[in-house]
Amino acid sequence: MIKIKFLIALISLCVGVVSQEQSATKFNLLETTIAEIHEAYKSHRLTAHQLVEYYLKRIEAYDQSTRLNTITEINKNALKTADELDEEFKKTGKLRPLHGVPILVKDNFNTKDMQTAGGSLALKGTIPPDDAFQIKRLREAGAIIIAKTNMAEWAFSNVVTVSSLAGITRNPYDLTRVPAGSSGGTAAGVSANFALLGMGTDTGNSIRGPASHNGLVGIRSTMGLTSRDGIIPLYLRNDIGGPLARTVEDAVRVLEVIAGYDPADPITKMSEGNIPVNYTQFLEKDGLKGARLAVFRRYVDTETIDPQIKEITLRAIEELKKLGAEIIDPFDIPNYDELIKNTWCEVFQYDLNNYLATRGNTVPYKTLKEIYDSGLYLPYIKEDMERELKFDTLPEDRNPPCLDLYHSPTNIAFREAVLKEMDKYKIDAIIYPTWSNQPRKVGDIESPDGDNSQFLSPQTGMPAITIPSGYTKENLPVGLTFFGRPFAEPQLIKYVYSYEQATKYRKPPANFPELK
Repeated sequence: MIKIKFLIALISLCVGVVSQEQSATKFNLLETTIAEIHEAYKSHRLTAHQLVEYYLKRIEAYDQSTRLNTITEINKNALKTADELDEEFKKTGKLRPLHGVPILVKDNFNTKDMQTAGGSLALKGTIPPDDAFQIKRLREAGAIIIAKTNMAEWAFSNVVTVSSLAGITRNPYDLTRVPAGSSGGTAAGVSANFALLGMGTDTGNSIRGPASHNGLVGIRSTMGLTSRDGIIPLYLRNDIGGPLARTVEDAVRVLEVIAGYDPADPITKMSEGNIPVNYTQFLEKDGLKGARLAVFRRYVDTETIDPQIKEITLRAIEELKKLGAEIIDPFDIPNYDELIKNTWCEVFQYDLNNYLATRGNTVPYKTLKEIYDSGLYLPYIKEDMERELKFDTLPEDRNPPCLDLYHSPTNIAFREAVLKEMDKYKIDAIIYPTWSNQPRKVGDIESPDGDNSQFLSPQTGMPAITIPSGYTKENLPVGLTFFGRPFAEPQLIKYVYSYEQATKYRKPPANFPELK
């Protein structure tokens, strides 16, 4: 009798294992979401180990063979971390907010177990002593970093993702085109379903542009809502780290984890009192009802706008009306061209040198000048580096001084002008096409780039979210930006979620189908 019971138990165990393997195979992982995989974890149809394996297989099958080229390094600890999370769930029956969620991380976020090089051969193979604040938060929430991604070298380009470390990243919808920059590696990888979501950084465009070019949601949050500690800077005064995801809900779940005060980044003190209990409560399907949205016509009526993108944007405006939004059109900021003059400050050398000092002996070069002298960079950023090397005085000692967004008179004046005009017309958010032109062909540096992201959000510190608004006849994604008041993420989330749920424009690139 004992032997029979033992055999029955053994057979049941084997059947359970086979059943679990089969269910993971049957569970449709292409375009899956955090909520869906958490339901699959709870119903024992999927494990974190199986999910990580799935994404690693997709990376192996597609990334290099297609020349998409998004990945700079695979995390050798990813499966081990997945096993630990699976065991934790088995013991506790509880899932952390991002439990078992595989993510891609741009190569300028410090990761204590992986190379962080900023796309530069000068820092190849160097590993930071600790995680960036946002990465630490993500890991604590249960996220699994499965890979680091390619970026524009030192984040210098908004239009291409090319580095001396890993070469060129392409657009998954058309491999002859670019994914924008500088977070193009993360965006292309997430769009091709190499992970559930990813992390990018945005100085003037670099979350929202790649999101638009790759059919994704991208959030640039209010300056001070999230920490910049442990991120290789471009211009720290403008830098923001944030999510790139296939759905609004997934992006919001990440924002919920990374938002908050960090003593290592004093500007995040401003977040205190400005963060709701959670952001997911604002995922409302009827969130556009009564919203007053202004159409920023100077980005819609430009001479160089692609006619298809203009048509898609105008259609989006009509869709917003049907969803209950009040549209103020046209809308502009008086003296806009004068207000945006001299809003950018060249602080890369100062910020980079400070960052390199935090890396101690983990990096072979301690200053931008040493990196420049090493010759370990691509020719396309040589002029950028030379320009930055000319600014050798402290930012605050310049004439005029280069201060952060909340103390610079130029940026204050611009922000106040924007808010004054929004108040005048009782506007909740401003909308415009994220880019006015389709992704350029690889190697094209002459045609208009169409980047509309460089001023409104980066130079005011106010938040912006881009979401898919359609596709051109070439099957290339188009993005629509919602730009709001300081710390108005809850309102923007309502608007973009409502629009997304009503339109469902996101679709995966045909070049990267489900694995057989």
